[in-house]
Amino acid sequence: MNGILSQVRLSRQEWALVAVTMVWGTTFLIVHNVLDHTGPLFFVGIRFAFSSLAMLLISFRVMRGLTLNELWAGFAIGVMIFIGYGFQTFGLQTISSSKSAFITAFYIPLVPVFQWLFMRRRPHFMSWVGIFLALAGLILITGPQDGQNGLGIGEIQTFICTLGTTFEILLISHFAGKVDLRRVTVIQLMVASFLSFGSMGPMGESIPEFSWIVLGSAIWLGMMTAIIQLGMNWAQRVVSPARAAVIYAGEPVWAGIFGRMAGDRLPPAALIGCALVVIGVLVSELKPKFTMRRKEHHKEALNAAD
Repeated sequence: MNGILSQVRLSRQEWALVAVTMVWGTTFLIVHNVLDHTGPLFFVGIRFAFSSLAMLLISFRVMRGLTLNELWAGFAIGVMIFIGYGFQTFGLQTISSSKSAFITAFYIPLVPVFQWLFMRRRPHFMSWVGIFLALAGLILITGPQDGQNGLGIGEIQTFICTLGTTFEILLISHFAGKVDLRRVTVIQLMVASFLSFGSMGPMGESIPEFSWIVLGSAIWLGMMTAIIQLGMNWAQRVVSPARAAVIYAGEPVWAGIFGRMAGDRLPPAALIGCALVVIGVLVSELKPKFTMRRKEHHKEALNAAD
């Protein structure tokens, strides 16, 4: 029991990421509702425009020290943010906010896999168990419902969002400690905004009529997005990608709670799938005793050899 509690104990950086998941959880429902008044790319663009403006106002003095490495870091992360938020917003046009949140959560077990592929850090046994459980849950969430094929365009778009979010987390950890987080946050938010506005023409999306709902939602989410990205960049300087991903498991839970309060009703199979996703992302970071003992024996053997 003490060993489990020690894994649950959180640092202030980890508590910051917990707060991020709570804020994230509310955004799904807001975006889902505002899409009745605007196109997805315009809303993502204006949302990140307000977000980058807010960050620029509090980071203006430090921007003069911007380096090429920070410019590259901000651009790379910004592209992934655009992919993540853009495709998520597209998906929310046809699927519920709760379903979107749980599909998006698949990035959590994906992070250790891509961390292994690109950072040469192999996931442990429980990570693979978590991936299997999360995949089974996603099959139930996106399975045929009400006589329709559940894997529609909205689900596919949200899966693409998941890949963007996965690489966003990995890139943030890769650049953490090597760049000024305020300068990089400003650049990544600006890049996401420019890419969204720039994609409107090729995608055939026009500027919508003025709406106070759109403006108010964009300003509110813009400020929340600035806080989220700054918090992620700050906390992931010391929190590993895999550990951060597990903390982000709270995101779909909060989204599901707020969605339920707003009237979202997932079928029983999808609810079971949601539970499997949450269980999967939580067990992915548990370290079984036999793994810990094997590491201890390995260390003892190395010490004896010395």
